[in-house]
Amino acid sequence: MEKFKAFLKRKDIEISARRYGIDALGAMAQGLFCSLLIGTIINTIGQQFGIEYLTTIGGYATAMSGPAMAVAIGYALKCPPLVLFSLIAVGSSANGLGGAGGPLAVLVIAIIAAEFGKAVSKETKVDILVTPAVTIFVGVVLSTLIAPPIGAAASAVGKIIMWATELQPLLMGILVSVVVGVALTLPISSAAICAALGLTGLAGGAAVAGCCAQMVGFAVMSFKENRWGGLVSQGIGTSMLQMGNIVRNPRIWIAPTLTSAITGPVATCIFKLQMNGAPVSSGMGTCGLVGQIGVCTGWVNDVASGAKSAITAFDWIGLVLICFILPAVLTYIFGQIERKLGWIKEGDLKLD
Repeated sequence: MEKFKAFLKRKDIEISARRYGIDALGAMAQGLFCSLLIGTIINTIGQQFGIEYLTTIGGYATAMSGPAMAVAIGYALKCPPLVLFSLIAVGSSANGLGGAGGPLAVLVIAIIAAEFGKAVSKETKVDILVTPAVTIFVGVVLSTLIAPPIGAAASAVGKIIMWATELQPLLMGILVSVVVGVALTLPISSAAICAALGLTGLAGGAAVAGCCAQMVGFAVMSFKENRWGGLVSQGIGTSMLQMGNIVRNPRIWIAPTLTSAITGPVATCIFKLQMNGAPVSSGMGTCGLVGQIGVCTGWVNDVASGAKSAITAFDWIGLVLICFILPAVLTYIFGQIERKLGWIKEGDLKLD
């Protein structure tokens, strides 16, 4: 056993919740932002302004989300170059076979493949062949075996959302907003789930509200620690950047989640906010303002089809309140209460 522990130490293989649940998870969120999310933003700008070249760029970026996440995880695990580069194939297979749960599949499989690759790295004279072969073989085999079940589990979250849409608007607003908002911050793709389910209408509006509560909420609540950079990266990027901090102190998640439970039913019951644009926009929140652009696109389409007579001031007030003002104000208030209770301490929301 001592020899095995010495081997793991020599290989820098640290089997711990911190290494996997904080370091790897936080890095994966950055990989997701640098591919899927930034690609979606660029693609949306291209579509809205009719710039085909931007949609092409966005398409390339989003297509690389799996490899980007896997490499980011490998970087966090301090993988040697041959292992790190081999994770590109692993990320592609895990994300592709994982479906809506692609990011979650990448997290699990990339960690295992990376550690196997590190274990054999520089142990043979033909390292340039052995290390990539082991890393890719382990990763792709695991992808074929466990990525689909992980994807199915993620889709089960989508079934909960669909079940919630059958309920009355009040309960539906709470459930959909909270569930999709939580999915946005977790290492699962809320955008992919919403797209797979075709989540539009009132349910889509509640989903947008929940995502905005998490993104704008965390951005405002953590402004003291992260200043303007954190405000932008979370507010129009992704609240998944806080996942590592959530693992360390789950209580920081209470404020934005409570906010989503309020803004969701406000969206469905008072403002009747509907997402009648692309379903993927329902799961994007304020990321590049994709969620808001999707709502506006739906308004325009509804007016053109006659389903809506006009875009009213009430529509705009509802959109601004639900997506920006209420998430910022409510989460800040809840966050201050938590700080006074000692549930959130200095540095708990600090991004690396």
